[in-house]
Amino acid sequence: MQRWRGLEDIPEDWGRSVVTIGSYDGVHRGHQLIIGRAVERARELGVPSVVVTFDPHPSEVVRPGSHPPLLAPHHRRAELMAALGVDAVLVLPFTTEFSKLAPADFIVKVLVDKLHARLVIEGPNFRFGHKAAGDVALLTEFGATYDYGVEVIDLYVSGAAGDGEPFSSTLTRRLIARGDVAGAAEILGRPHRVEGIVVRGAQRGRDLGFPTANLETLPHTAIPADGVYAGWLDVDGEAMPAAISVGTNPQFDGTERTVEAYAIDRVGLDLYGLHVSVDFLAYVRGMRKFDSVDELLVAMADDVKQCRELIAAHERG
Repeated sequence: MQRWRGLEDIPEDWGRSVVTIGSYDGVHRGHQLIIGRAVERARELGVPSVVVTFDPHPSEVVRPGSHPPLLAPHHRRAELMAALGVDAVLVLPFTTEFSKLAPADFIVKVLVDKLHARLVIEGPNFRFGHKAAGDVALLTEFGATYDYGVEVIDLYVSGAAGDGEPFSSTLTRRLIARGDVAGAAEILGRPHRVEGIVVRGAQRGRDLGFPTANLETLPHTAIPADGVYAGWLDVDGEAMPAAISVGTNPQFDGTERTVEAYAIDRVGLDLYGLHVSVDFLAYVRGMRKFDSVDELLVAMADDVKQCRELIAAHERG
């Protein structure tokens, strides 16, 4: 899959294509419907499929300080899109100048002049251009002039997560913020992932017999509510069952919020400096301060036991 950052990266000889545009944070099951349809139609038409997205999130430019927690960084989104069969991803730098681009200019400069769109696939509430003034109706109107079609796909899937609320990135962030990683996984179609570099912490876990990988997470990452979770620690493609702790370590009066993962039944791991990821399967318990370190050790042993069982049951299922 080709990856372009900015319009200038698009090959000059790029031909017609099927395009879909959006932030697509998380590439959740609703997003997958639209992107999957774009890939399907592109193959039917014999042209490549292109996903256009933005960096940073448009809200951070339009309303500074309002950047939402991210469900997936751009490289992860690209991996997920590639798995869906996308041929190219275009990441457009979302600047103040770009935010002022009129909808008509966006259509001409991006869809017509650079991507030579033959077909554009979007959800019903798609908005674009300055002050989000462009919509599907305008996109369709210009299609008659610039020789491209528009297909609207209903991306609103629903299920048990969020009490039946239609799946969305916003709902996913809300579930993650309250620790409902199982609900988030239903929307995403996979466990929520947090990535980062393993850094040296206070090393109390090692002293207590449960050495953890302490992640320095990426900016704006959507991190689950404080607590203990079952999941996996992924290192170079190897997913190891893990007990994951999120919080400030209240037992030792910590103040910095961290994400730490203990690889269950693994010894001698040296992960410092490596880029790793943690996938959250299930919530185990909330974070609390125990009356003694001995009580903490008993709880940690129970946490590991529960995590091992939850992961084994999931993998058997």
